[in-house]
Amino acid sequence: MIRRILIANRGEIACRVMRTAKRMGIECVAVYSEPDRKCKHVQMADKAYLIGPAQSTKSYLDMNKILSVCIDAKVDAVHPGYGFLSENSKFMDLLDQNGIKFIGPKKRAINDLGDKINSKKLAGNAGVNLIPGYIGEVSENREEILKIAHQIGYPVMIKPSAGGGGKGMRIAYTDDEIIENFRLSKQEAASSFGDDRILLEKYIEEPRHIEINVLGDSHGNVIYLPERECSIQRRNQKVLEEAPSPFIDEETRKMMGKQAVQLAKAVDYESAGTVEFMVDKYRKFYFLEMNTRLQVEHPITEMITGIDLVEEMINVANGKKLSYTQDQVKIKGHAVESRVYAEDPFRGFLPSIGHLIKYREPSHPNIRIDTGVREGDEISMHYDPLISKTITWAENRQGAIDLMKTALDTYVIRGLGHNIPFCRDVLRQPAFVSGKYSTKFIPLTYPDGFHPSPLSQGAKTDLASIIAAMKEVTDSFALQKPEKFVPFVIKAFDEFYAIQQNEKGQKTILKIDTEGNGIGEETVLQEVKINWNNTDPLISGEVGGKTHHVQFFGHTATGYQLFSKGQSINVDILNAHQFEFQKWMPKASDAHSQKEALAPMPGSVISVAVQPGQKVEVGQELCVLEAMKMRNIIRSEKKGVVKVVSCSAGQSVQVDQVLFEYE
Repeated sequence: MIRRILIANRGEIACRVMRTAKRMGIECVAVYSEPDRKCKHVQMADKAYLIGPAQSTKSYLDMNKILSVCIDAKVDAVHPGYGFLSENSKFMDLLDQNGIKFIGPKKRAINDLGDKINSKKLAGNAGVNLIPGYIGEVSENREEILKIAHQIGYPVMIKPSAGGGGKGMRIAYTDDEIIENFRLSKQEAASSFGDDRILLEKYIEEPRHIEINVLGDSHGNVIYLPERECSIQRRNQKVLEEAPSPFIDEETRKMMGKQAVQLAKAVDYESAGTVEFMVDKYRKFYFLEMNTRLQVEHPITEMITGIDLVEEMINVANGKKLSYTQDQVKIKGHAVESRVYAEDPFRGFLPSIGHLIKYREPSHPNIRIDTGVREGDEISMHYDPLISKTITWAENRQGAIDLMKTALDTYVIRGLGHNIPFCRDVLRQPAFVSGKYSTKFIPLTYPDGFHPSPLSQGAKTDLASIIAAMKEVTDSFALQKPEKFVPFVIKAFDEFYAIQQNEKGQKTILKIDTEGNGIGEETVLQEVKINWNNTDPLISGEVGGKTHHVQFFGHTATGYQLFSKGQSINVDILNAHQFEFQKWMPKASDAHSQKEALAPMPGSVISVAVQPGQKVEVGQELCVLEAMKMRNIIRSEKKGVVKVVSCSAGQSVQVDQVLFEYE
């Protein structure tokens, strides 16, 4: 019987496992690296042990250190979470030799299914649909790579045989791309997984990424759970997921579930696992891979089934039968998950590091936040930039989407960049709203990088109404309060709204141009109710009975800095004279030096490809930066001659640090 477990992980997944384990009456032991000393999972644990420095290979990936803690703490079992040692059979051997249970599948399943090459062979033998491709390890020989690529036909997917999470995966459309991307994928695979084997397969264009969660026990029972739609991805990393899929019908769901169970039974699968499929527009599906662990996006499956996957994993490790039969698994409502990352969508989603100066989670009975951070914590460059998984549930899809909008609108994060503006914008896109999207959603929707979609005129007018109410609150704190109403102009979104008073004494709102001429009709300002004290970061208000949430970043010399519906808004409150003169004010220039190449993110320099005096072309590789386990090529944005190289391999750099100078 498991009475004490060690969670061999960190952050939100460590906290997630602890919540269930503690509810089951199980003591929890945590491990942590030096920068994680004050993290949430350490504070939640009944006992915690320092296991090394920030570098994963010397802490969370050090099997011997973790085993030593297991023995010292006298734990009965280890839950690995996901990533790190969750699919490492050598770690399982160490635990087994010391009489410690591994809460997860058996070694055979991890070895057979954790390797993408072997898993494809196994899946084919189990009657699972396969993607056309080359089943086997591909060597570094240029001619062999090109020969296989030509046999498959472009586009070709390049992926590491080991690992998961989209790391190291790249797509090639030409001979030059496959050679370069093969090299980068191989390097990233070696760095992330300690295994640089690469496989090639046909890339199915405009596919959907659908996952089936399976549960198995030691008594031969295997069931599948309703699918997760995971098609909204960036760099093959999932960003927003939902369950069930708006695309999959009951017949396809049963066929996919059947094949997932066949594959699991082929290796006597125990515990939780996920079979991933690519599905084309005709609902033909193909096996992608199987993750022999708890999946990152598992909460949405839990929300629509009521099944606690961690509890089932612990029960199975205790030798119990599954708590559910296939007939008992039902779909209840709809769930959506947004992965909130510390990354800047306005700068190509580059990592953002810093402290959570202010952190306030949304609150609602049907909003779930899985996180490993608290206010004051630091998001560092050493680990994945996930702040939280934000999950909403409702009786239907639209209800879950609407609640997610509220969750993101009321999620207060200060001190670093984050992708909430992007997640919020996705929810407004017609392709997402209709459910007719694929893994191409992000490049098709944002071909020139992320730029928030403009708000409707109605939304802008409602926001202007809230700003007018905010001004009243601010005025109430002034030492000299105005004796009577004085007309003013609100500038927001580079638009102007005149707040005036008509002959009946009613306040009115009118959109105007830079000359003060009305655009449209003047209307009576709707009844506005706001709950704000002039400094609180969150403003909840009603305009004409409709609820709005606006985040307050601070006062400026002339107004406010706000955030609403995924958009940052600079607001100026202008009196008549200020409005008259503002049109003569010059606009700030966005020009920057063209003689320097700057680091677009904090990270570590992996390699430098140029030297002083070398001529470079636009798009030529300058160096490779690694940040948060992702490798990025820094390319020249101009044609010229390199004058100074200010970085070297192994060096750590900060965002906007000068890396190269041109003549």
